Amino acid sequence: MNATKVPVLGARALGRATLARQLLLERSPMSAEDAVGHLLGLQAQNVQPPYYQLWSRLEGFVPEDLSALMESRAVVRMVTMRSTIHTHTAEDARTLRPLVQPARDREVGLFRKGLTGVDLDRLTELSRAFVEDGPRTMAEIRAELLQEWPEADPQSLAVAARCRLPLVQVTPRGLWGRSGQVRLTTLDNWLGEPAAPDRPAPVEDAVLRYLGAFGPASVKDMQIWSGLTRLREAFERLRPRLLVFRDEHGVELFDLPDAPRPDEDVPAPPRFLPEFDNLLLSHADRTRVIPADLKGRSFKGNQAYRTLLVDGALAGIWRTTGAGDESVLTVEAFGRLTAAQRAEVVHEGERLLAAMTSATVRKVEFGSIAD
Repeated sequence: MNATKVPVLGARALGRATLARQLLLERSPMSAEDAVGHLLGLQAQNVQPPYYQLWSRLEGFVPEDLSALMESRAVVRMVTMRSTIHTHTAEDARTLRPLVQPARDREVGLFRKGLTGVDLDRLTELSRAFVEDGPRTMAEIRAELLQEWPEADPQSLAVAARCRLPLVQVTPRGLWGRSGQVRLTTLDNWLGEPAAPDRPAPVEDAVLRYLGAFGPASVKDMQIWSGLTRLREAFERLRPRLLVFRDEHGVELFDLPDAPRPDEDVPAPPRFLPEFDNLLLSHADRTRVIPADLKGRSFKGNQAYRTLLVDGALAGIWRTTGAGDESVLTVEAFGRLTAAQRAEVVHEGERLLAAMTSATVRKVEFGSIAD
């Protein structure tokens, strides 16, 4: 008896499905807080990217929407997936950080040579008391811990504290149009309410939410997004509830039955994404959004460029320059754009400058972006 034939999804179909989940085929009316939750957080290594991520995804978004959520502590900035800073809802911070704790524990292990003789449980408690007495910089945390372990490596001590504790970057850090040094306290201290001792999101719930934001996806895709390993068993437990596909290379993909999977020819308007947008970082095979011949073009070393999507795929990079009342958005396209595509890019760029800058003189131009 022949096995049931598994449908195959090409890169373009996968791209359209993911763009729909990512609110990038058309802007969503959902609130900023709901969008942060739906997307399972926003990559936030730099301060501005979360604001641009939401502007490209939501109707009527203004930066003050996210800043207000940060000031009210409805959302927070902290290390979670892939050991990078993310902006999360308070509830997701409570559950996703414990979920990825095994990856943070492995990270501490990478620094074990610099932690010889260090009691990690004591380090955790000393660090907790220190940052809960008042938000501290990483330099202050290092100095405090060196008093207890003067022979240890300072950087290793700081990494251990950051990995062992759910540390939040307190405001004004992360607010739009304001600056602030990175100062840290614990999540519980910042939110002002004790958490249950162990509240990791059940792995199955995390899988379902990941597929809702990034699917269809493979087990390896979610492992890349989360930094976790050994997720196959969770997918297998969920298999009866999921649809199964394969990509063009035969890799098994899972998806929610009622999730959007638009036709691969559905129009995808231009979108300006910030550096480190999770759309580009959350799959093992990124050809659904990044054409194979453009692999590596959105990065230089460990620095990421702001990226432009055209027809649902990476098509260029961009930056803004200017001073005073003038702002210029320069686009470097990786290939030839049609006249219609260029006009759409210019229109979207003008909208971005109007919403995200205070300039009264706004220009969108095509050219080369100097290194």
